[in-house]
Amino acid sequence: MRLALAQIISSADKRANLDAVQDQVVRAADAGAELVIFPEATMCAFGNRLDTVAEPLDGPWVSRLTAIAAASGVTAVAGMFTPSEQRAPDGRTKVGNTLVVTGPDGLVSYRKIHLFDAFGFAESDTVVPGTEPVVTPIGGLQVGLTVCYDVRFPGLYTRLADQGAELIIVSASWGAGPGKVAQWQLLTQARALDSTCFVAAVGQADPATQGIKTRGSAPTGVGYSALIDPAGGAVIGAGAEPELLVVDVETERLPAIRETIPVIANRRF
Repeated sequence: MRLALAQIISSADKRANLDAVQDQVVRAADAGAELVIFPEATMCAFGNRLDTVAEPLDGPWVSRLTAIAAASGVTAVAGMFTPSEQRAPDGRTKVGNTLVVTGPDGLVSYRKIHLFDAFGFAESDTVVPGTEPVVTPIGGLQVGLTVCYDVRFPGLYTRLADQGAELIIVSASWGAGPGKVAQWQLLTQARALDSTCFVAAVGQADPATQGIKTRGSAPTGVGYSALIDPAGGAVIGAGAEPELLVVDVETERLPAIRETIPVIANRRF
């Protein structure tokens, strides 16, 4: 399968963000991609009121995303926020940090299980965690879905491999800071090795590369998206700036790699 990693910078304007998605989808489809993956928080950047932008999966944001994907004949994966019935201490409605997949195989969603309560940020103040891992077919490939902080938890990745995943997406808006790029690269490579799956790691680009100033501790992205093979090597990678990467996933290599490195079969815990 040919896929595209769309490393963008989302803003507070969800309509403008969809315009950017449409541009990237058209470019990716022109390059032959069947699957186009966008970062966490594609709908709206962190650091903004999420409860005011959240929409259900049958709302206008997903409807337009579906139309964009259909017009180019691709599957699109993008991070958004969905409303919940829970309330934050200040009375605001909490949201689900949701990854939506829309394309010829239908509409599927995953809600982020591990919330980013770290590095001075408390995602759980405004976000309700998910509970169920998700593996879904995309173009005949079994694809696992994860979001950002999930990548620090290897058990989720081995669970997805147990459920048949061949490719695992980690869609992120990775927080900046000392050592954070190195951690992102190390963790995504480690999860590929843990699960012996391809890992498509797609993050928000670094706003500073475009002269965009950010406020507070909200994670707004560092870039360095990559496709990593099941042996832990980067097949293709981006820098910190916005970029569209198009690459072929050679899934026929999986059986040989899993025979050589049978970590899933050899587990004792």
